[in-house]
Amino acid sequence: MRHRTTAAFVFLSAIWGTAFVATKVGLASLPPTLFAAMRFDIAAAVLFGFAFIRSDRLRPTSRTEWYPIITGGMLNIGIHHAFLFSGQAYIDNAAVPAVLLGLIPVITPVLTRLTTSSERLSAVGVVGLVLGFTGVVVIADPKPEALLSSDLMGVGLVLASAVAFALGAVLTHGSKSELPFFSIQAWTMLIGAVFLHATSVALPWESFAGARWTLDAVISLVYLGVVAGAGGFGLYFWLLDHIGPIEASLLEYVIPVFAAIGGWIIRGNAIDTNTVIGFAVIFVGFLLVKRADVRRELVRLRERSRTAASDAD
Repeated sequence: MRHRTTAAFVFLSAIWGTAFVATKVGLASLPPTLFAAMRFDIAAAVLFGFAFIRSDRLRPTSRTEWYPIITGGMLNIGIHHAFLFSGQAYIDNAAVPAVLLGLIPVITPVLTRLTTSSERLSAVGVVGLVLGFTGVVVIADPKPEALLSSDLMGVGLVLASAVAFALGAVLTHGSKSELPFFSIQAWTMLIGAVFLHATSVALPWESFAGARWTLDAVISLVYLGVVAGAGGFGLYFWLLDHIGPIEASLLEYVIPVFAAIGGWIIRGNAIDTNTVIGFAVIFVGFLLVKRADVRRELVRLRERSRTAASDAD
């Protein structure tokens, strides 16, 4: 299970890192909240298809089963993406959203103390979080004037999206449901999509007529809906259930690394010294937060090596 969660963590970081590049491409042609809504229309359709094939029950039947669906759909999908996509439309410098979302791992431990969540972070873990956030800032390399001049409205919206995402993770963690996994995720995506469509309709500056359906916009929408939406959020909620909100929030420290790699592969952006240094700082922060797991793994490997040596003798 440890290796499975590690693989899922890295894979999801790669998916959501490249999603930043796809989002920027789509926002050039599509209204932001409508873009987010259609992304989760696609994600919900894909997941309902999987649920129909793989699950023995599609519909929630109790308040206990509806709670994580409505909470996750409204906060992690709806409110988070309404704020995030709208904020990104105001901000030209892609480094600014990366830094602001890097606050999610810092916000999450604070929110856990305001809920019934039993997950806590030690003093050394706090140092690890601070180092991780420092690494994100180094990779993003935002100029001080960018944080101040990128429309204050955009900065506020992205910061609000970070709070909404962290709160959704904390409130849904530990929720018990007998509804099959694919059914839960399908309904969560649908709740989020409905909220985003309602928000888009309510915004006077957004309209379906304002969308320009370029090939790049369609490709980015499909990628965000199928891969980053259906696949990515399904993987995220699986991770949340297995490692908890604090450790799952550390995704925001690895995503910028893959965003930089994705920008290099897709758009030809150079990977500079800041990216390498930032990744090293993030890695040290990870080791501090995950030091107990790393120590257990080293002990296990040492014992396996001794056993192998004894058997050879």
